[in-house]
Amino acid sequence: MFIRFGYEIGIECAQPTPMMTYLSVVPERRDDVVRERGPVASPVVPMEEVTDPHGNVCLRMILPEGETRLDYDAVIRDEGKLDAFDPLAEAVPVAKLPPAVLPYLCASRYCETDRLGALAWKLFGDVPAGWQRVQAICDYVHDRLVFSYGYAQAMRTALEAHEDRLGVNRDYAHLAVTLCRCMNMPARYVAGYMADLSAPETPAPMDFNAWFEVFLGGRWYTFDAKNNARRAGRIPVARGRDAADIPLIQTFGKHQLTAFTIWTLVEPDSGLSRSHRSADVSLLTPWFSETWSRHLQERERNNSR
Repeated sequence: MFIRFGYEIGIECAQPTPMMTYLSVVPERRDDVVRERGPVASPVVPMEEVTDPHGNVCLRMILPEGETRLDYDAVIRDEGKLDAFDPLAEAVPVAKLPPAVLPYLCASRYCETDRLGALAWKLFGDVPAGWQRVQAICDYVHDRLVFSYGYAQAMRTALEAHEDRLGVNRDYAHLAVTLCRCMNMPARYVAGYMADLSAPETPAPMDFNAWFEVFLGGRWYTFDAKNNARRAGRIPVARGRDAADIPLIQTFGKHQLTAFTIWTLVEPDSGLSRSHRSADVSLLTPWFSETWSRHLQERERNNSR
């Protein structure tokens, strides 16, 4: 099958500003891309492709003063398989872990292992190490947090998400990653597109997704604490210790987003002939789910008492 994915992003700068983007498909999926347009900048700016320490492909450029539009549209071939499943996968003892995965055991900007370690061992210390323990962590995070787009907060850490009991995809991933690391299982944060082929359609605007991977039995496995179910149609674009390592857009100066639209949908063929637009919804336009609306109503009632 074929999956169409891409973005339209507008950025306004007061002066020429260096920028990096983590929006390219991970190297191991590049051969699956059968057609693409872009990334294209308007006005045209030179772009340099570089690889970061985590193996991600990023683009470097200098945005001019004023507004710049970044556009990308592509089709990728996908087998439509659900995330790999191996309930017998075991945790690798720390002493036998490959050196390359050791950084994914440590605390990072949004994953405070030092502050959640005692809780993790209390909750999961009696669960067999390996797949079963990771699944127990996913179950806990899934039940602990309440999801809504209205809860998005760029600076929220794993501990804050745990205490606030709310968040968006990145918060679910950060909390699960932290708890896995506390239990001596290397875990890394993943950002990407997800066509969600196995899930019913939703009227919510498309967005970049976040999930995580855990190193078990000598390889990385995909887990998703927010959905807490195997999914098909994931297109990863970057991996890191947490979201701080792989910001979708990182400018080295003041900027303002003027447009931000994402799409991910199944296509009948590899052409880019039909429009990708299914709704005129931008992520810059407030989106309130039913859960978020109820939360606002409850907050108003509490504040009025």
